[in-house]
Amino acid sequence: MNQAQKQLQELIALIKKLRAPDGCPWDQKQTKQDIGKYLLDESYEVLDALAENNPRHIQEELGDLLFQILFIAEIASESGEFSLAEVMTAIKEKMIRRHPHVFGDVKVNSVREVKDNWQEIKKQERGGNALEDNLFGNIPRSLPALKRAQKITAVAAHYGFDWQNADDVLEKLKEELYELARAREKDDAGKIEEEMGDIFFTLVNLSRFLSVDAETAATGTINKFLRRFAFVTEQLSARSQSLQDATLDEMDALWNDAKKMRI
Repeated sequence: MNQAQKQLQELIALIKKLRAPDGCPWDQKQTKQDIGKYLLDESYEVLDALAENNPRHIQEELGDLLFQILFIAEIASESGEFSLAEVMTAIKEKMIRRHPHVFGDVKVNSVREVKDNWQEIKKQERGGNALEDNLFGNIPRSLPALKRAQKITAVAAHYGFDWQNADDVLEKLKEELYELARAREKDDAGKIEEEMGDIFFTLVNLSRFLSVDAETAATGTINKFLRRFAFVTEQLSARSQSLQDATLDEMDALWNDAKKMRI
């Protein structure tokens, strides 16, 4: 047994202890659904750590995510639904099945062919036309809106429902901005919300054409805003000023300083 196998067994044993009658009352009462609520948070903390490219932080967050996965598998095992071994066997077999160019005799000449084969194998796994009946059924509803929109539009594009190029998407964006202006003139709250949604959706399509992940781009801008606003706050504090006391011109000047410093 290698070190990774030993540590995995010890972690599973720890979870079993937490769930045992003499274990932790909180852990004992958890259901798969209860633990499932934490999966998305833990996944995003992994993404944050990857963005920081901090190995120690990545290691920590991967551990938190792994713990949640093992915890859910343990609960399922207790009720006889499935075991961790079955989970690992199923994913191993799926990966072998979906990589026939590695584990079989299929020949591919590009990444695109690999992706096309992957989708075709998924369709076969779901019974031939099952995927055709619900093209978007495999896209989780719980995904953040931008990421979900990008996955949905990518599937639609695969079947030819798409613009020709990025310039066409930009023309659509202009159209949507005009419609938003009209909705604002009418002061129609419902229509304004609808048009804002259309603008976001069009921007996601533009991101796809420009090979940009919309969720990642938005997250990067949010983080940049937080860094620059923190700089503004720190500089004001150094002058014994609060945000409430500072004028917009003063804050703008400090914001521009942050931009020049590439903060």
